[in-house]
Amino acid sequence: MTRFTGKFACGIAAAALLAGSALAQTQGSRASMIPGGQQQGGPQPAKVPAPTPTPAPTPAISDAFKSAFPQTVSEPVVQAGMEKLAPLVQPWTVTNATKLVAVIEGIGAEGLDPKDYDLGPLKVAIAGGASAELDAMASQSFVWLVEDLRDGRTPMDAREQWFVVDPDRDTFRTGDLLAEAVGSGDIAGTLAKLAPTHPDYARLKAELAKTAPGAATKRKLIRANMDRWRWLARDLGPQYLITNVPEFQLRLTVKDRIISTYRTIVGKPGRTATPQLAEMVEGVVFNPTWTVPQSIVKGEGLGARALSNPAWAKRNGYVATRGANGYITVVQQPGPGNSLGQMKLEMPNEHAIFFHDTPSRHLFASDARALSHGCVRTERALELAITMAILGKGATKEEALAISTSGKYTKVPLTKQFPAYITYFTMASDINGEMLTFADIYNRDAPVLASLDKPRVRNRSNVVDDEVIVIEDDLQDS
Repeated sequence: MTRFTGKFACGIAAAALLAGSALAQTQGSRASMIPGGQQQGGPQPAKVPAPTPTPAPTPAISDAFKSAFPQTVSEPVVQAGMEKLAPLVQPWTVTNATKLVAVIEGIGAEGLDPKDYDLGPLKVAIAGGASAELDAMASQSFVWLVEDLRDGRTPMDAREQWFVVDPDRDTFRTGDLLAEAVGSGDIAGTLAKLAPTHPDYARLKAELAKTAPGAATKRKLIRANMDRWRWLARDLGPQYLITNVPEFQLRLTVKDRIISTYRTIVGKPGRTATPQLAEMVEGVVFNPTWTVPQSIVKGEGLGARALSNPAWAKRNGYVATRGANGYITVVQQPGPGNSLGQMKLEMPNEHAIFFHDTPSRHLFASDARALSHGCVRTERALELAITMAILGKGATKEEALAISTSGKYTKVPLTKQFPAYITYFTMASDINGEMLTFADIYNRDAPVLASLDKPRVRNRSNVVDDEVIVIEDDLQDS
């Protein structure tokens, strides 16, 4: 897997974008709309560290069993901020363990493989009756099911350019689910709570059910894309933006129902491929400026040209400044030729990736639109910006229209922030509700599909291990 070190810089210096990340947290009313790019802020309250949790004891397990099955007796993982965690090994009755067997035998319906969950040894333990060995074996099989149904089976090193932090590990804690399952006896029902709520997961599950066992390639693709839904939060929220990069479409959704759709232009394959993110839209910038990257300022001589020919620079909206150390910066002012167009959505992240307009709107007519340098260019961007400003209660319709036509840089913080998901599904429902396959434009399927043929990775990390790619995005069309 090719890795590159550094950061995306999609049309603006990453440090400059991150500097405004606290804006929507410190300002939220219409009165806090900031013309001219000025920022205000204040100190943030210090966080008081939570007390160190003390895990509950686990049932005694024989030394012989520990030697035979060392992977099943790991101690409970203490998660930061949790006052008390239920143990990861709990007592199982033969009846409950038999129910667990039934769940494992039917887990193929969820795109998972029964052989990943030690079905044979579990049946042997059941035949021996209630015991510490049964407790440990059944608990571990249940824990593995929770991990795969909640977090996804695909290990992190097979998730190309995946930077989403899934909150479900804290919301649905493994030990709590285990205690609920053995306490209620509803093993299947407890695990069913982990299924993604987005309608596309159920549609993929239905597609898998009706796909013949002999159609191995199609079945594996369905399973891979079911797993991608598990990589995300189980519930995406009541209102959110979501774009499926290979589909070249952005959706504004309310309660998982599509309200508006917008064509997109995404990153070119290779170093400029758009990463997968889950971020918060904190504000809308109307009539943005563009800080030109040094690959153009210095590498292409734009800085020297702008300084030597002020009239040309003014016609093109460039303001060039030479520092005391000779370093030249160039900022393109708002205007019809600005590379970010008339708006961008402020969603601070370490990649400096965001949704924005473009002056090259003719490119939205193309079918294949992997043309940008990482960021997501959006069709009818001004409509989207005004809609977000209104829904986020940053401005009224009249205020947003006036700001958008003013020609002046204005940042509108949102009092109601919106999640934004940049995803990568090669089988999904399109904007018309039809289940389709999409071109794997970044070749991200291969490692996910390969992982399905390998044994389940045990004791795997949930830490994102992909490196952020260094790009200076010139936002120019090839």
